[in-house]
Amino acid sequence: MNAYIFPGQGAQFSGMGLDLYENSPLAQELFEKANDILGFSITDVMFEGSAEDLKETKVTQPAIFLHSVILAKTLGEDFKPDMVAGHSLGEFSALVAAGALTFEDGLKLVSQRAQAMQKACELQPSTMAAVLGLDDDIVEKVCATTEGIVVAANYNCPGQLVISGEIEAINKACETLKEEGARRALVLPVGGAFHSPMMEPAREELATAIENTTFSKPNCPIYQNVTASAITDENEIKSNLISQLTAPVRWTQSVQQMIEDGAKHFTEVGPGKVLQGLVRKINREAETTSATFETNA
Repeated sequence: MNAYIFPGQGAQFSGMGLDLYENSPLAQELFEKANDILGFSITDVMFEGSAEDLKETKVTQPAIFLHSVILAKTLGEDFKPDMVAGHSLGEFSALVAAGALTFEDGLKLVSQRAQAMQKACELQPSTMAAVLGLDDDIVEKVCATTEGIVVAANYNCPGQLVISGEIEAINKACETLKEEGARRALVLPVGGAFHSPMMEPAREELATAIENTTFSKPNCPIYQNVTASAITDENEIKSNLISQLTAPVRWTQSVQQMIEDGAKHFTEVGPGKVLQGLVRKINREAETTSATFETNA
């Protein structure tokens, strides 16, 4: 069975999507439509902007979404997923690719999500840290016993968990985690505490937008971050998507469940190869590849 997986924030690079724009009329049409929807030329930033330009949240999230979704659409008949999943932001790309959301609605939600998260980040200083070389339960225990807000946010693969919360609490937790034997506990250069209670204002704002958006039954099951299980019901998809901003990304558990449900081959759709690396760390037997657009030239 074929699983298609969609990356999240951090996979962006300067020049992303330009090959699609130049070689596919469909891609060009969708990119131009995106410029109209967003009200600014995101293609200029994607194709010619610096790495710094692409780091701006209102650009980063729509840019990764567009690269992933448009690439999936240019695959045409070759895009035949038995199941899909996306890491954080990538869940929106997965939902559009699987037919649960229209391209237009997906892009609008991603743009609203990015802006709501940016606002939440500005309300209170917060951050995230990557913890390497410890079992999940030890990291969870340290988070639970550290004063202040600090939670497990991204279960990326065994031995790699990202924590999220208040700056002081994150720093304290990192010290304790090193004492517990972590190979590394490294504060990340991010704008805020994603997938933590500190995103509650963004969750509330996005909830209204999601509730007012029409979702359809996806063409195949989507393994959502919040539950790490196969979902096909539109209302359940909506509910999980609303919870996603303040809940952890259960990527390890999602991939394990997909494999248990028959996934043999994982195709990453979008910029970078981060998810392929995580899948192989979760299960060495899994086959991974990148989706590529074949030009007729």
